[in-house]
Amino acid sequence: MIKVCILDYGSGNVKSVYNLVSYLGFNVSISNDAHEIQSATHIILPGVGSFASAMLKITKQLPLRILEKEIFNTKKPILGICVGMQVFVEKGYEHGENKGLGWITGSVKKLKVKVEPLPHIGWNNVTLKKDSILFNGLDEINDFYFVHSYAVKTDDTYTVATTRYESEFCSSFQKENIYGVQFHPEKSQKAGQKLIQNFLKKT
Repeated sequence: MIKVCILDYGSGNVKSVYNLVSYLGFNVSISNDAHEIQSATHIILPGVGSFASAMLKITKQLPLRILEKEIFNTKKPILGICVGMQVFVEKGYEHGENKGLGWITGSVKKLKVKVEPLPHIGWNNVTLKKDSILFNGLDEINDFYFVHSYAVKTDDTYTVATTRYESEFCSSFQKENIYGVQFHPEKSQKAGQKLIQNFLKKT
């Protein structure tokens, strides 16, 4: 049976993500408890705000040793959303250089824009670069809702999808059981619902 644990470190749009997963009919809890993480089949790490602030809270509030054991040894699927995606990489450059979790090669840098305003807010589409279970059945509805000024730079090996906002940036990556999306599925209506369903089918 699928059991979802949403991690809450105080910088995520946690309630909205919880409401979406619950609406889709899945057993879901919001918890940082080690036993909840261990008993879950899927983990979601939401995030809003800055990379530096998120990492400070994550290192203080999440049982990282247990979490990493579940992800790297048990190979439990984890989905990072927005800043939750960004902190998976090695370092971020928002408010200075800050160390990330280092679970995937890459860094987080400010979007390169000359005309468009920052943050990048609103609906934008994604261009798939390779197959991923996240985007199964989303060929016709691939508009998602974004709110961010920084984005991940990672190897093409891991980049699943890109989005253009003056320049092109990575809007989704995957490294084995580690998934990330820069946009907010919980704000992306049918496309977001489908993406979350796809992730939760991954066992």
